[in-house]
Amino acid sequence: MLQQIYPSVQHPYAFELNKDFNFSSAHYIPFDEAGKCKNIHGHTYFVNLTIAGNELDKMGFLVNFSELKTLIHKRYDHKLLNDFDEFKDHSPSTEQVAQTIYKIVQESLDQRDNKPQCVQVFVRETPTSYVVYRPVNQGDNHA
Repeated sequence: MLQQIYPSVQHPYAFELNKDFNFSSAHYIPFDEAGKCKNIHGHTYFVNLTIAGNELDKMGFLVNFSELKTLIHKRYDHKLLNDFDEFKDHSPSTEQVAQTIYKIVQESLDQRDNKPQCVQVFVRETPTSYVVYRPVNQGDNHA
């Protein structure tokens, strides 16, 4: 994987971890104004998750890195994003993909006793385009 430096997010937590991974998916944006994107096409999305918190678990982790990748990669890799319920009411633009990844990750983190927070989701769609999603209120799990 390409070594990448991501935008940093300010947060009040003592610990921060970042996890990089990718998944390959297809999507389309069902609007004529979307131009070529209205047709089904694929991307290899590169994702960076920034997780922060003050408390570590019994193993000394905020969260196990592999759990973060599994949540998203297993769900979306080699699939058509438009087929998922979470994209039925809005098209899977990179912005919506980033926000949806946040929601999935934060729901999982909320189950942990040490309550880490997802403070940033970076999604690179192409070599020249990416989206950064940050919840509006850090620590608000329903951003």
